[in-house]
Amino acid sequence: MNKNLIFGIIIGIILVGAIYSLVKTPFKESKLSGLEFVVYKTPTCGCCKEYIGYLKMNGANVKVNEVSDEELIKIKNQFGIPQGLWSCHTVLLGNYFIEGHVPIEAIQKLLTEKPDIDGIALPGMPSGSPGMPGFKIYPFKIHSVKNGEDKGIFMEI
Repeated sequence: MNKNLIFGIIIGIILVGAIYSLVKTPFKESKLSGLEFVVYKTPTCGCCKEYIGYLKMNGANVKVNEVSDEELIKIKNQFGIPQGLWSCHTVLLGNYFIEGHVPIEAIQKLLTEKPDIDGIALPGMPSGSPGMPGFKIYPFKIHSVKNGEDKGIFMEI
């Protein structure tokens, strides 16, 4: 009987901790609070939905525009995102674009430093990046883009 009681208490503590970690806002004073992120994605992309949840969890106001594959390509070209840096969704934030599953740290750096670039990109859909399943296999290399050209590594996380 005592074993079951102790086991129940331990499970209860674990569940309370898990629920607390799910409902609390990790970045209460996030620099994303109050900012509007405009996300362009296709209707069928599940990882985009996960990334949108990640942004919201960090205080962002998110407006979602579901577009066709062709429209998404036009948007990427319109904002001068080099094809080698493309991912499954494009986000507009003020005068910047954010391409792909970019971690919050890079977005906060962009907002703090306000560099003279057009945007940042994490190419592809790396395992373990925000919104993507799996484990982080290698450091994420976020690129900076200006005038349609990859200007090199903005940040490595």
